[in-house]
Amino acid sequence: MPPSAVVLGEALIDLLEQPDGSFRPAVGGAPLNVAAGLARLGTPTRLVSGVGTDPFATTVLGLLTSAGVALTDVTEAPGPTPLAVASFQGAEPSFSFYGDLPIPQLDPVTVAEAAVLYCGSIALLTPFVEVARAAWAIPGPQRVFDPNLRPFLLGSAGVDGVRAIVEEFVATADLLKLSDADARLLYPDLSPVSAALRLRSLGARTVVLTLGAAGAVLVRPDRGARPSAFAATSIHYTDTVIGMPAHPGPVVDTTGCGDSVAAALMHRMASGLPDEDQAWISALQFALRVAAHVAARPGGAVAMPSLADVSP
Repeated sequence: MPPSAVVLGEALIDLLEQPDGSFRPAVGGAPLNVAAGLARLGTPTRLVSGVGTDPFATTVLGLLTSAGVALTDVTEAPGPTPLAVASFQGAEPSFSFYGDLPIPQLDPVTVAEAAVLYCGSIALLTPFVEVARAAWAIPGPQRVFDPNLRPFLLGSAGVDGVRAIVEEFVATADLLKLSDADARLLYPDLSPVSAALRLRSLGARTVVLTLGAAGAVLVRPDRGARPSAFAATSIHYTDTVIGMPAHPGPVVDTTGCGDSVAAALMHRMASGLPDEDQAWISALQFALRVAAHVAARPGGAVAMPSLADVSP
């Protein structure tokens, strides 16, 4: 059976700082979180990624298997599995990255047969981006893009270089999932909502801007293309902009919350989400409910819920 979703990007180990100053290993990587979230919700999912050949790789593969993610397109490359070290000030993590991302082989048929394709995150800032570009060019699936940027990885490309990569993918995205942190990094002179509007003006069909505890903003096309003169300024009459509150609940660990929003929206898209505002409002409400479930539990990927966990 062809997968309903194909997810491209890193699979790694997060070393999470503990209150006593020690670090606890946990399986992570934004694309891995998305893949695990999709599979846990019941969407057949393949992850196109790479791991090392160390004990951490066994842990990563074990979690993916337990979540129900197909491992057909996960490459095992000699060497260590990449590490992301997460330190905390409050619930929000700050990351440092160690190691190289293995570059997997891409099966064009798998991508073409999928209902929805995801890429983003650390892979955009490494040679892995060429795999993402090749997948993005394959007709068939709906395209979901999530920059999920890490400032410490910008390197010599700087913000301008990363912005160019983001805008390249956004131009043909069916869904852009953007965080307020991504927006501020990419466009420091704009508000996050203005940044979301600017990116929609480049071609993204639908934009979801997540705002943490403040909820999310859904930007949908209304009366046609957004005029370029309004790209970096205010809301135009061509825009449908809908603010939505976060789903209530305790916050223990926000790791993976944004990824769970992407997974939940992709789950609805793979199931045949109508291109209508009310359908997207319902989908985002569902996604925020999924994110609240994840925020109430530690661990990112291991906190991703089943459909039964988040049913009303």
